[in-house]
Amino acid sequence: MADTQIIVALNLGSQRISMAVFETSKNGGMILKGFETDTIIADPAFEASREAQIRVALEELIGKLNVSRSKVRYAIAGQSVFTRFVKLPPLQDDNIEQIVTFEAQQHVPFPINEVVWDYEMIEGGDDKEVVIVAIKEDSLDEINDTVTASGLSTLEVDVAPMALYNAYRHSYGAPDEPTLIIDIGAKTSNLLYVEGKRFFTRSVAIGGASISAAIAKEYNITFPEAEHHKITNGLVALGSGHTEAMDESLAALAVVIRNALTRLPAEIARTTNYYRSQHAGNMPRKVLLAGGGANLPYTLEFFQEKLGIPVEFFSPLGQITIGRGVNVDVVSREAHTMGELVGLGLRGIGKSTINIDLVPSAVGIARAESKRKPFLIAAATLLVVGFSAWAAFQYIAKEGAEDRQITMTDTRDTLAPVEFQIRKLQKLEEDLERIASSYTKIESDHAFWFDLIEELNGAFAGDSLWLTEMSPLYDYNPLTQQATGSPKPGLRLVVKSDFAGGQGSGSSGSSVSEPTPPAAGNKPNNKPNNMPNQPQAAPVANAILIKGFWRENAQTQNIVSDRLKRLRENSSSFQFSAKDANGREIPLSDEQIILKLASSADNKGELAFPFEITLPLAHPVAVR
Repeated sequence: MADTQIIVALNLGSQRISMAVFETSKNGGMILKGFETDTIIADPAFEASREAQIRVALEELIGKLNVSRSKVRYAIAGQSVFTRFVKLPPLQDDNIEQIVTFEAQQHVPFPINEVVWDYEMIEGGDDKEVVIVAIKEDSLDEINDTVTASGLSTLEVDVAPMALYNAYRHSYGAPDEPTLIIDIGAKTSNLLYVEGKRFFTRSVAIGGASISAAIAKEYNITFPEAEHHKITNGLVALGSGHTEAMDESLAALAVVIRNALTRLPAEIARTTNYYRSQHAGNMPRKVLLAGGGANLPYTLEFFQEKLGIPVEFFSPLGQITIGRGVNVDVVSREAHTMGELVGLGLRGIGKSTINIDLVPSAVGIARAESKRKPFLIAAATLLVVGFSAWAAFQYIAKEGAEDRQITMTDTRDTLAPVEFQIRKLQKLEEDLERIASSYTKIESDHAFWFDLIEELNGAFAGDSLWLTEMSPLYDYNPLTQQATGSPKPGLRLVVKSDFAGGQGSGSSGSSVSEPTPPAAGNKPNNKPNNMPNQPQAAPVANAILIKGFWRENAQTQNIVSDRLKRLRENSSSFQFSAKDANGREIPLSDEQIILKLASSADNKGELAFPFEITLPLAHPVAVR
């Protein structure tokens, strides 16, 4: 490993967006080089603008930390995922993958092919136990698109409670004393029970926003106004006349906050009972407070009063070096909110205990491509090097025999053939490189279609829409080929004219076909015998024709246009514009792309209705 490595960590909370930059030290530890945080509005009335708020916050954090176009590890909130702890039956290690997959299918409340999920074995128990984490694929892709829209690229996606657990293990080790970590966020609080190497987590829908909502209701003010009063004047009232010496208005506000926060100890007691009965856990003997919701004055004393056990603030920076230029006062004040960031940083140096990796669709495709490219390059390189080495060996053997027959006075004469032979070898190497490049290009073109099919399945496949046919097109121009029908007149399909069942043989479309061989006994009417036959170039597809069926559902009346919109936003394989005769770029409308879209009005009594669309490719591909 290099002496230093930059790790960018991002925690996407419901209200607090925080980012940290770590650098690895020579001894394998971490140095905090930068930390910034920003807040967005947690009011449910502003939920529609949440993505835009996150993008603005990310742009500000990226600018402050100077990490534009960096690779990032980020954590999503615990309430965004489905988490389940499952005990496994006795089994061999080589069967764990199959058993966990089966358990995931039984416990995840969505079809397994619609979610992104991962699992991790939990140490320390008598029985084998795993934690399964799942999220809807569409939801994960939306979150990832918001992150990458700011210029960052995704390395790994973790979950806040797991990142927090990794930070705890790094700072506190694995003490046997049962400990409860209360991570108070804006919309939810994560409860993390830790005993040695065992842990259990649950998210409850109580957080800072619940307190602001209670203030807004009590004083009949807006949520932003209540949030402002909470931050500037809020504190938690304690028992035994704690508010008697306060100003009357501040005391009333403190009582409202206490009443709203009292729901959380009740949920803690309920969760503790479940943890002890269902997971054979023990009653916590110590509490660590984490998260931005713990910033209100007297929050620590409130939980100590309610739970009756020692409470202290979570300190994840005990083993982290603070770098120069970092504001120590800010970091000390915000340390209990940085657990997720530290846990993500530990993923970067390979010192995390739990390694949940939720892979967005775009990241999965990029990882598959990166795995495939080295094999193609290595194969081409071996081919070139092998032929070059063989040619060089033959030449060296011959040159050695000649060198033994000449004298020192013939040195000048022998240099000329040496130069000539070297030039021949260089020419041979260039030819071999061209051959290898052609093989690599063919393999890349083949792989393109597999990736394209995977992208189309991800965009279109579902319960209400399915694809039945995909045909490459060549010489396609969506601005000039305006016609209707199936197939559309003027479409040039890249299939042989004699292909069984192919539409290229129909009168309404053109096709690329091989020349017909001459009949027996007839002399072919072609070029003179002294002219070499030129190989027929492979047709180049610049668009594809897609056919399928769709049916109406409760979510949308036109799922084809809806999925086409998704493809416009996310696809890099297709181009949704075309140049006119003057070279201007013209955006393509749905009407220019959708050739046919039947509906229930056209096909009464049918369960599904056919559709046809043409999608221009961003880069033409040879069909071989």
